[in-house]
Amino acid sequence: MPDFTGISLWLNIAIFAAAATSVWFAGVRITGHAEAISKKTGIGHATIGMILLAGVTSLPEIGVTLTASLSGNSSLAINNLFGSIAMQVAVLALVDFTIGHRALTAVVPEPRVMLQGVLNILLLAFVAAGMVVRDVAIFGIGLWAWGCLGLYLASVWLLSREPERRPWLAAREGEIEHHLFREGQAKKREDSAEELSLPVLVWRTTALALVILVAGYLLSQTGDAIAQQTGLGASFVGFFLVAISTSLPELSTALTAARRGLFTLAISDILGTNLINVGLVFVVDAASSGQPVLNTTGSFSIFGALLGIIVTALFLGGLAERRDTTIARIGLDSAIVAIVYLGGLVLLYQLR
Repeated sequence: MPDFTGISLWLNIAIFAAAATSVWFAGVRITGHAEAISKKTGIGHATIGMILLAGVTSLPEIGVTLTASLSGNSSLAINNLFGSIAMQVAVLALVDFTIGHRALTAVVPEPRVMLQGVLNILLLAFVAAGMVVRDVAIFGIGLWAWGCLGLYLASVWLLSREPERRPWLAAREGEIEHHLFREGQAKKREDSAEELSLPVLVWRTTALALVILVAGYLLSQTGDAIAQQTGLGASFVGFFLVAISTSLPELSTALTAARRGLFTLAISDILGTNLINVGLVFVVDAASSGQPVLNTTGSFSIFGALLGIIVTALFLGGLAERRDTTIARIGLDSAIVAIVYLGGLVLLYQLR
């Protein structure tokens, strides 16, 4: 693999920015393709968001974890995963802001979203426990890493078997939600993606996924180089700089879906991606040499996982409470998530 530390800092920043831009625009295009596939196949928004969108938008994380782990930088790989989890939940605050007159947690009717949030918290708590008690290798891979893979697969199985239930909003909110979805469907009919056949949609989605994968590779390599050249530290850059770029597909798809009124699709994409990120701990361990990767983590990674639990729990609490309190065009729960996340970044910088 090329050594990006051998080129100038400004060139690395330029490559980093170009790769991030490519990820952004590919994510925007994939949203329309995913919605068209949902309509043509009859697969619900929650399932499409969890499997298709989450799988494709997780490719930067996959690219980062593989390249960083194979190059011996498991710290960057692990911290990128946990950084993406916390940041992607904070992204929901931006999605909330795009709604303007409604709190995001007051207009999402799909009960499966609640289950996704609960599973996110359980998996993050599991991996945090693994970092505290330390790991032992089984067939060359940590036992807790095997557990991360098993719990991720079990979560996908459970969510795929969860039936499409009727929305559990009250009548007034249900009417608003149905209006929002009708508005979204009107916008979808203007999307040229729906005029394409299913095979063409799949082909174009695959091509966009490859763009995201290649860009993810460049993000990981230049992010690591920038970490070394600036002296910020691989842990903080992995948690923030690389994480913010590899989270761009989720940001672009979530914002695009929100503008169409497809809030369940947007949230399922982000929560589904976070489940994948926990499963990727197994990939990091398998690709890294030496002792189990969870044994190489410290207080920075543990706090990163706990931050992911806290912001997910806050958002899940907003979904359960279902109040429509807004402050400056954003739901109260989303505002709290944003404040907690920013405060967490300050503490993480001290722990880097």
